[in-house]
Amino acid sequence: MSRNGVDAGGLTARLRGEVGERLSAYAAELESAGLPPMTGADRQNAAARLLAEAWQHESQRRLSAGHGVWDAATEAQVSRAVVDGLFGLGGLQALLDDPEVENVHVNGCDRVFVRYADGREECVGAVAGSDAELAELVRTVAAKAGEEERRFDRAVPRLNVQLEDGSRLFAVMAVTGRVCVSIRRHRYPSAALTDLVGLGVCDEPLAGFLGALVRARRNLVVAGGTNVGKTTVLRALASQIPPQERLVTIEDTFELGLDRDEAAHPNVVAMQAREANLEGVGAVDQAELVRWGLRMGPDRVIVGEIRGAEVVPMCNAMSQGNDGSMSTLHSSTSRGVFTKLAAYAAQSPERLSLEATSLLVASAVHFVIHLAWARDGRRVVSSIREVVDADGPQVVSNEVYRPGPDRRAVPATAPRAETMEDLIVAGLDPYAWHAARWGGPS
Repeated sequence: MSRNGVDAGGLTARLRGEVGERLSAYAAELESAGLPPMTGADRQNAAARLLAEAWQHESQRRLSAGHGVWDAATEAQVSRAVVDGLFGLGGLQALLDDPEVENVHVNGCDRVFVRYADGREECVGAVAGSDAELAELVRTVAAKAGEEERRFDRAVPRLNVQLEDGSRLFAVMAVTGRVCVSIRRHRYPSAALTDLVGLGVCDEPLAGFLGALVRARRNLVVAGGTNVGKTTVLRALASQIPPQERLVTIEDTFELGLDRDEAAHPNVVAMQAREANLEGVGAVDQAELVRWGLRMGPDRVIVGEIRGAEVVPMCNAMSQGNDGSMSTLHSSTSRGVFTKLAAYAAQSPERLSLEATSLLVASAVHFVIHLAWARDGRRVVSSIREVVDADGPQVVSNEVYRPGPDRRAVPATAPRAETMEDLIVAGLDPYAWHAARWGGPS
């Protein structure tokens, strides 16, 4: 008889069911007695006690049947799985407890691929006993997260859930051969420019330049490919916003979390787009949220990611007094940002022409910050462009920082004189900046 595998999986399910039922009964008994409800810590302590009792009964059953008790390794493995199933994310919990795990992709219960912070990608063990069990785990996760729409079945084959630690879980079924789950983790729920320096995203002179851009209330677009760190950089930039300013953040799904840091940002309205319900009504897109947000008196508007029709109201916000606003955008190059913005504007309800779009973008966006992968596999700031003007359908820009030999940004063209004056007033050290540009000591 196997001491793990199928037998251990069945044991886990049985013990989890026993402990879960007894825990629920215990909680109901306390409530009926008029006692305060159990805290999370109380529930975990009670579950640990009930699990110990369940193991005693299990050992007695096995001895009575003439079998030996489970070995210590299996007992530890099953106990962890029971606790994770009751309070965590089942077989996914161990991966999320690993601080080095960045992303988890599950292509069926036993095809699990993990990307680590150092760039490694590995195929690890199964996270559920079957795809049906994996689907049930997804539903349980949604219920614990308090999501309004908890269905996950053939009729509703997708589920988008924010986990307690801020990670985002997206699952699909029926439209794929097997149940698939992707978890995008945010290893840095709060970030400062010093953190970017420590991570090698930029050096200190460049961090000083970025901080001055924010303090000088320049409108910024942070661009780059998938999973290159745009949200983390946006958080770090936001750390330079004075705490007395009122912010409105607009996202497709909550990821920024600026509203959770009340010390740094005490006055934040965080808004999230909403999909239509099962009856096909109630959808609110980011474009509408930008319009709503502008009516709430923000000092700055921060859009988590421009991906469609919200480009026009966002650019309007940037150009009509909400200076210092920011957003992110998917783009493979810094120059390609302008093409992407034009494409979104052309597809928006306003159906702007290229000439109108270039005028709007040139009046709204001040700088584009592009992220890329360095040759050593690190995420880095690779290019920074200052928007200068519009020339017909083209947005004219100067590349203030360009990609160096290793794709890390190096100083190139100096910003315009009036821009430089504003940045110096905002705290930029001009001597350190020029020393970095010419490669001398600061």
